[in-house]
Amino acid sequence: MGKRAIGFQREIVAEAARLICEERLTDYRLAKHKAAERLGLSARSQMPENSLIHEAVIEYQRLFGGAEYAEHLQALRRTAVRAMKLLSEFTPRLVGATVSGATTDAHLVRLHGFADKPEMLDMFLQDRNIPYETSDRRYRYPDGRTEDVPTCEFMAGEIGIEMAMFPVEQLRRAPLSPHDGLPMKRLTLEQAERLAEEPIELASEAP
Repeated sequence: MGKRAIGFQREIVAEAARLICEERLTDYRLAKHKAAERLGLSARSQMPENSLIHEAVIEYQRLFGGAEYAEHLQALRRTAVRAMKLLSEFTPRLVGATVSGATTDAHLVRLHGFADKPEMLDMFLQDRNIPYETSDRRYRYPDGRTEDVPTCEFMAGEIGIEMAMFPVEQLRRAPLSPHDGLPMKRLTLEQAERLAEEPIELASEAP
């Protein structure tokens, strides 16, 4: 890749991160193409990897998100812990932007749960009179296969929670992250509790 192409990619990364943080986009592919359009580049330009966008979002928030970003991320993480305790019978795992810190106020807390039948979560929420909506999320695996996994989304105060329900045997078979193509990082309750207590470091506070 030539220097000019590398320069264009860096511009796309920076603009895509800005769009995600300021315009509440959550789709990295859309953000990249919108960034290229804003920069006057062809839609057929070689797009940067999602992992670069992901890191740029974290850096953008550390630089410009300020206390609002730090407080929101900590609220996401602490809400995740409470939800995982409530849903403990489904062996919940915390995944996604709440773990990495690449969050905006458009992001939900995403959990993976495990049960013999996915509708067990529906019954659990119904029994507790917790309103929810069902959908599904497509996941990709290292062998190239994709699977649509049922989800339930509900609110915990002002923060949305989405739990994807996997078969029990997939507890140790993580799907691939859309951000870096590696198996998704899944945090246990204990790991999520430790994360929720960590301070959120902003650029102005860095040594």
